[in-house]
Amino acid sequence: MTVIIYTIPSCKWSTKAKAYLTKKKIAFEDKDITEDKPARKEIIDVSGQVATPVLKIGAEIIIGFNQKKIDAALSKL
Repeated sequence: MTVIIYTIPSCKWSTKAKAYLTKKKIAFEDKDITEDKPARKEIIDVSGQVATPVLKIGAEIIIGFNQKKIDAALSKL
């Protein structure tokens, strides 16, 4: 899996990011940091924070929902 998204269910930006990836037919692994303690540690390790969404696309880390950054990272896969 080359796309991981760290989310919380109540975050509208997490929902928008997942919908965007789905619309583009990009497979991704959704890690809910409210339920998954190891994922909570991972999000801190990769981004230095627990704000969501955080996307890991290949080697790139994107904090927040930013379509241009997501598209740029996806183009490198």
